[in-house]
Amino acid sequence: MTLLSEIDLPAVRASLAEQGLDGWLLFDFRSLNPIAGRVLGPIGMGSRRLFLLLPKEGEPVAVVHKIELQPFAGFPGRVVSYSRWEELHAALTGVVKGKRLAMEISPDDAVPYLDRVPYGVVELVRRLGGTVVGSGGLVTRFASSWSAAELADHLFAAEALAELAQACLRQAVTEGGTGLTESALQQRVIDQIHSHGLVFDHPPIVAFGPNAANPHYEPVAGKDATLERNQVVLLDLWGGRRLGTVFADQTWMGFSGSAVSEKVSKVWRTVRDARDAAVALVRARAGKGVLRGFEADDAARNVIRSAGFGDYFVHRTGHSIDRDLHGSGPHLDNYETHDDREILPGAGFSVEPGIYLPGEFGIRSEVNMVWAPAGPQVTPGTPQVELITA
Repeated sequence: MTLLSEIDLPAVRASLAEQGLDGWLLFDFRSLNPIAGRVLGPIGMGSRRLFLLLPKEGEPVAVVHKIELQPFAGFPGRVVSYSRWEELHAALTGVVKGKRLAMEISPDDAVPYLDRVPYGVVELVRRLGGTVVGSGGLVTRFASSWSAAELADHLFAAEALAELAQACLRQAVTEGGTGLTESALQQRVIDQIHSHGLVFDHPPIVAFGPNAANPHYEPVAGKDATLERNQVVLLDLWGGRRLGTVFADQTWMGFSGSAVSEKVSKVWRTVRDARDAAVALVRARAGKGVLRGFEADDAARNVIRSAGFGDYFVHRTGHSIDRDLHGSGPHLDNYETHDDREILPGAGFSVEPGIYLPGEFGIRSEVNMVWAPAGPQVTPGTPQVELITA
């Protein structure tokens, strides 16, 4: 893989022209900005400040420290080297002066996953004569969209995770009162993930009963819960064919009994219907006008609020998924942030509303969506419709 080989530079130039921008200025330092790495490609250590300009007109320009020039031997553009800070400022002045430039910033830190460039760097670029604006639209289109190979990887992982999750839950819900611990079930799931040819970067979440009311609960062996009869079982798992590709991310729900209480049933139906409301909005609006991330969050949250559980849905409806499981593209969020970025073809994200009743139980249902070439697609192909029961 060569530098910039995965970026459609003519399309970037056209997008810059549409937005009235002179260039996209990417900054990185010690992998601080994953968007820069996605656009540029692998450069190794990156222990010094790096600037990369993708201009509306002309060739790309990289401003690189002299001790880190090796990866840029085949760079398809101009390389300006520096060692002293004075040289960096002089080189950067030539790159930014008089230009309107997109960078990974988010005013007021409104979208933290986009706010990747330190304030001091933005201040420097502005002092040297550049005008800095946010790069959200460019990030969505060119850094967070999935390739055909990544889509194939995701689809494989999504179906494998769905299969193993259901199998593990079907067994687990019959073991209430037998001494099954959260950690033991977690290890079963891990073994199954590996046996299906998948990898992950963090263990799955397994939570029983009241622990499921903690959205990011993590079981700790020796301190975790033992499954009792008639308890909710939450399984949140993710994985992919290899690190660095697009993972699948799902949450499945079970109940360790056959007679589900009316309260658990109502919460499950509400969460499922909220999930489906967000999915339906994306399907209805994609390609038929502008669809922004916060609108899909509203669609799910309105279902939960109408059912009387609004105070117990305490996180966004979904997160971007790209090569990072929590990616840099649009989130389905009008709660933690107001994400008004447009959802574009190639974008992927989770849809995972939840209701969490402290001291009782929590229920979340999570699928993924991607705006594939044929249109918005839900993965896995068959989402959960009913609780898995004993």
